[in-house]
Amino acid sequence: QVQLVESGGGSVQAGGSLRLSCAASGDLYSRNAVAVAWFRQVAGEEREGVAAIWPGFGSTFYVDSVKGRFTISQDNVKTTVYLQMNSLKSEDTAIYYCAAGSRVGSVFRRYDYTYWGQGTQVTVSS
Repeated sequence: QVQLVESGGGSVQAGGSLRLSCAASGDLYSRNAVAVAWFRQVAGEEREGVAAIWPGFGSTFYVDSVKGRFTISQDNVKTTVYLQMNSLKSEDTAIYYCAAGSRVGSVFRRYDYTYWGQGTQVTVSS
């Protein structure tokens, strides 16, 4: 059973930084076909993808609203995926979820992802 465990959320002032981590059980991130993404959700709104990576290839993708501010990466042993968030804005406030899947056709389509973490709250105050 694959488990994704997120950490690193918290409260920060606008302009600040946070780094989220997503640790996976087993060798999930070592499989070339697996994609990992960070989604976020505000109460009452749709869950939206913000960044994605294929750990086996290193390809990365970002939604326009976070380009230049967020960076998704993996550690060298491919057990953890990170989301470095800089220049945070109040509109980045949300619960952030890590997701992984081996049959991802569209990187920001949530239903393509099989495994999900429990979510971590990010609050940015202006």
